[in-house]
Amino acid sequence: QVQLVESGGGLVQTGGSLRLSCAASGRPLSSYAAGWFRQGPGKEREFVAAISKSGSITRHADSVKGRFTVSRDNAKNTAYLQMNNLKPEDTAVYYCTARIPYTSTSVASGRDAYDYWGQGTQVTVSS
Repeated sequence: QVQLVESGGGLVQTGGSLRLSCAASGRPLSSYAAGWFRQGPGKEREFVAAISKSGSITRHADSVKGRFTVSRDNAKNTAYLQMNNLKPEDTAVYYCTARIPYTSTSVASGRDAYDYWGQGTQVTVSS
């Protein structure tokens, strides 16, 4: 099975940018569709973005559309989340996740659809 490790989190001011990385090991990330979720203080874990196994299809939560972009580089076994124009409400622990999809173009936004999770990386946006 695949193991996922996130990196790239940190403290940033409002309007700033960060790029999160999700490095896969154990099995090729190309076998999986990937996603990003986040959990803010006192909140439920929520969907942020997803990308198909092929990388051709993406989906973003309405709250991050136009600011965040999910991508992947299967040759590097890594998925990314580029976050621009960050806001204090983006403060959360961000989790990378993966699932074995039915097709190469399927994406999912439900937490229960995913089988593998990283340990999370903290993103803090100061006002």
